[in-house]
Parts: sequence; C-alpha cells; structure tokens
Amino acid sequence: MSAVVIYESMFGATRMVAEALARGIGRHTDVTVVNVNTVGHEFPVADLVLVGAPTHVHGLSSPTTRDQAVIWTKDPARKLTLEPEAPGSGVREWLEGLTSRPGDFVAFDTRADTAELLTGSAAKHIQKALKKAGGHAQSEHESFLVHDNSLDSSELERAEALGERLWTEQLSAARS
Repeated sequence: MSAVVIYESMFGATRMVAEALARGIGRHTDVTVVNVNTVGHEFPVADLVLVGAPTHVHGLSSPTTRDQAVIWTKDPARKLTLEPEAPGSGVREWLEGLTSRPGDFVAFDTRADTAELLTGSAAKHIQKALKKAGGHAQSEHESFLVHDNSLDSSELERAEALGERLWTEQLSAARS
C-alpha cells in the first residue's frame, strides 16, 4: 500500500504541513511528498492521495495571487521567503488539467488563523473539484492555521496525527 501527498506552497507553511502529514502516514507505509509543479497531469496511483494548497482570496491560488505573493517577498517588513518551487503553477491548474480519474483523496489547506467564513478554504475547493471529477473523499477537508505568516508547532503535530489517523482508517477500510 502507498500514499502520495501533493502540495502547493508559496512561503513554506503548506509544504511543512504536507511533510508532517507524510510523517504520520509514513509510520505505516511508503509515502511520497511532491510539489504540484512536478507531479504531471495524471492523478497518482496510490491507495490514498492528499492534496493541499494555501488559501488565497477565499480559495485556490491563481496566477495573479501567486504574482502578488512574489511581490510580498520583496517587502522586508513582511519577512517572507519564496519557496524554491514557487510560484510555478498551482493546484487549481493541476486540477483543471487532470487527465485521469481521481481515486481516494483527502484535501487540506493552510489559511489565516481566523474564521473560515472570513478566509475561505482552498481545501474546500480541492475537495469539490476532485469529487466532481469522480474521486472519493476519505475524510472531510482539513485546514491548518497560519498566524503572522507562520505555523504553530501544534498545527504540525496535529497534521502528523491526522496523517497517522487517515492511514489507519484507510487500512481498516481496505481490510473490510
């Protein structure tokens, strides 16, 4: 059995969540973590695929919001560093270009530490798109909260625990 974690990240928070989810899953099976810019247009063949992105303007990033993120890194007051594989394409474009039917998945995002009603959720958009394409959500979408452009260590611990729980549930379902 295997798992794949696909992520988009501008400043590192979503990548860190992806890696934490993979640590939790990796206690039980092989897991691959891959940036969306390197995954190709086929939905990965795996028992479980986690797909995550940062929330930009109430949803998935776009070329405009990724360009804005690059501009933010030029403002020293923001103290932001662009990820090596950013901006590139995003999860939005990957979802639109999928050439194969998705399988079992879980959607996740990072978003500002405030009510989802105010921030929106990239994970909600990922889940909706993958379900529409025929995928099966193994769990409700999950958000990890960013405060002042950083993740609290408790969010990473929560991601790792979620990865382990998701894999345990996936394994139990496969045995049924």
